[in-house]
Amino acid sequence: MTTMMHTFESGAELALALATAVADKLSEAVAEKGTASIAVSGGSTPKGFFRALSEKPIDWEKVAITLVDERFVPEDNPRSNHKLVKENLLVGPAAAARFIPLYQAVNTAEEAAEIVTNKVSAASLPFDVVVLGMGTDGHTASFFPGGDTLGKALDMSTPAGVMAMHAEGAGEARLTFTFSSLENAGLLVLHVEGAEKKEVLEKALDGNDEAEMPIRAVLKRATSPVDIYWAP
Repeated sequence: MTTMMHTFESGAELALALATAVADKLSEAVAEKGTASIAVSGGSTPKGFFRALSEKPIDWEKVAITLVDERFVPEDNPRSNHKLVKENLLVGPAAAARFIPLYQAVNTAEEAAEIVTNKVSAASLPFDVVVLGMGTDGHTASFFPGGDTLGKALDMSTPAGVMAMHAEGAGEARLTFTFSSLENAGLLVLHVEGAEKKEVLEKALDGNDEAEMPIRAVLKRATSPVDIYWAP
């Protein structure tokens, strides 16, 4: 797989550059087919990127935004990725975009996954843009080491869509797009910051065991080139 490293002096510089690249891709998609779709990740790392992207002059009414993965918690929960996106990306011009949440008010993550898969597959896939993050344990999306459905989630023969994931390191039950949903995005980005994450990335690039570090599936097997954006 092809990977390209983009290194920046600061997180703020990275956020602006990444927002520009993503905005260009979304605008290109809207111009070509009338719509665009993007799946983004949660955590603290993307906040600056979200805010920079929200101000870009895109035809946001034609853009669908969803999450790469989500905790099985309501939108008002402090740990909700939906809450993070609502407060940092779905503001200003980007408030006009259509947001597709992964969490559903049902009894289990498995039920929610089935509902969301039916909502997103036809309209949004393949994604024009996917922005992934990475944990210090080598997880990306909700592909956690030791996850109960990790093998299925990473299997290319598993259909595109959303599935549930339970893992000791994940805390709550999770909802995650499958590997086959993410690996063929028009622009596939891995956004990581800090020296510790860079060490984890280098370890991932040096090995092949996806069960140990699931990010390797993206780095080694994605059909789209992986643009890695890193800042100290």
